[in-house]
Amino acid sequence: MTTPQRRVLVTGASSGIGFAIVERLLADGWSVLAASRTTPAIEHPELQWRATDLSDPADVEALAAGAGPVDAVVYAAGIQSSAPLGELDAEAGAAMWRLHVAAPSALLNALAATLPDRARIVLVGSRTATGVAGKSQYSATKAALVGLSRSWAMELAPRGITVNVIAPGPTDTPMLADPRRAATPPRVPALGRLVQPAEVAGLTSFLLGPDGGSTTGQHLVMCGGASL
Repeated sequence: MTTPQRRVLVTGASSGIGFAIVERLLADGWSVLAASRTTPAIEHPELQWRATDLSDPADVEALAAGAGPVDAVVYAAGIQSSAPLGELDAEAGAAMWRLHVAAPSALLNALAATLPDRARIVLVGSRTATGVAGKSQYSATKAALVGLSRSWAMELAPRGITVNVIAPGPTDTPMLADPRRAATPPRVPALGRLVQPAEVAGLTSFLLGPDGGSTTGQHLVMCGGASL
């Protein structure tokens, strides 16, 4: 008997962690609906791309309406702006809140009723959710994901749906060079190297795979020892 192919929606799919997740899930045999502002630099017969600006509520609504049936959702879109208290930028904070909190909330709110039993949801957070000097606004949005995910995990548990946050530390992605985070340059973690996007993708693969069905409501930090 042939196992039906699984389909996953991945946001932030054009670079960094989101791109690595798309690559890994395609290799795992998933059909991937990738959502991002720019086209992922990958061609695959099981990859469908949807141009989406997740900071625009209308785009989020359109993505949810046109996604079709999916067995999993991975929300990996993100930006980072850094500033100490006294120099906080209200618009930067609002932009991060829209992308990190409002967008996944609206997307999953729209998709919740259509998700099948035993579906999987993974949100990419940050180990900074517990607080980091100079990153209060960013940290607050990532901390919000923890509260959201645990609440959703409780609500969806009767349907066998899991909800988890993966919280990477400094990861070798283009975000490290983003001038908006220049006030807080990355520090190499205790293990002596940056986290690799493929490692985050590997944990995502586990959570979406057959061995991840009993893991839910968790904030899984993978930071190379940065939080030690």
